[in-house]
Amino acid sequence: MTLGNKVLVLGATGGIGGEVARQLRDAGWQVQALQRGLTQNSETREDILYLRGDALNRADVMHAARGCSVLIHAVNPPGYRRWSEWVLPMMDNTLAAALKEGATVVLPGTIYNYGPEAFPLLTEDAPQQPLTRKGQIRVQLEQRLHAATQQGARAIVLRAGDFFGPQAGNNWFSLGLIKPGQAVKHINLPGDPGVGHQWSYLPDVAQTMVQLLSVRERLAPFSTFHMAGHWDADGKQMAEAIARCVEHNGGKAKQRAFPWWLTRLVSPFMPTLREMQEMRYLWQQPLRMDNLQLLSVLGTEPHTPLAQAVEATLIGLGCVDR
Repeated sequence: MTLGNKVLVLGATGGIGGEVARQLRDAGWQVQALQRGLTQNSETREDILYLRGDALNRADVMHAARGCSVLIHAVNPPGYRRWSEWVLPMMDNTLAAALKEGATVVLPGTIYNYGPEAFPLLTEDAPQQPLTRKGQIRVQLEQRLHAATQQGARAIVLRAGDFFGPQAGNNWFSLGLIKPGQAVKHINLPGDPGVGHQWSYLPDVAQTMVQLLSVRERLAPFSTFHMAGHWDADGKQMAEAIARCVEHNGGKAKQRAFPWWLTRLVSPFMPTLREMQEMRYLWQQPLRMDNLQLLSVLGTEPHTPLAQAVEATLIGLGCVDR
């Protein structure tokens, strides 16, 4: 296993990839990233080296990963098109590079791997019996990652609840609760009344990855961790935090039920809404993440207070002024 401080981030232009790239840079890592569409072979921006290439091209990934001790696999197909066709080949390319370099792969995990039989308190070793196509692919991702660790690679999987943050990309906060780029007038409530929900602030997730990497030589070859994040016990605390932030900035926002009936009607024609509809079961029953395993390694979990995290998110989404 290589223990250098050179890291390749796949998906650095996305939410989690971009955040962890910046935090690794700030922690003293030599960060480089693979990016499609560059007009030249490489360019440096904000002390991160971007290399022209595509995560679907194994030669590009192998070249970019030379000398790297860590590969952050936070990449998704462009525009989320052909997700089911391209996600596994991209992971295979990352694993080939990791095996060649003796590198550790870090995968931002999700709760889509799990079905209701694993609820309400989700532990790392809970059975993975997903209800959705996307969840089934997520299970395969982790299975391939685990198989690679038996051949010499190492892996860290960090699972968290629904992301939110200033630059978090597509997520339930920005697609379901509010509308980015607009003053918040209404806040949608996707959950059934009284049902708790798990959230994770993206900068906290990235910081947790950075801290886990600092102790990676002490971890098992295949290590999985859950973050407690922000637990919304009754499904309204996130909406109330948004409303308080809006009011503090001179506005007023009303809460209302999420229009599931509309997503059901439109989902056959819009992939994003179809996926939202498939994930509705996660809003119909409580699911809380058990972070005891993470605490046993790090001692504490990075945790930004909810009011501060929500304000930064709304500012980043252009919903309130700085």
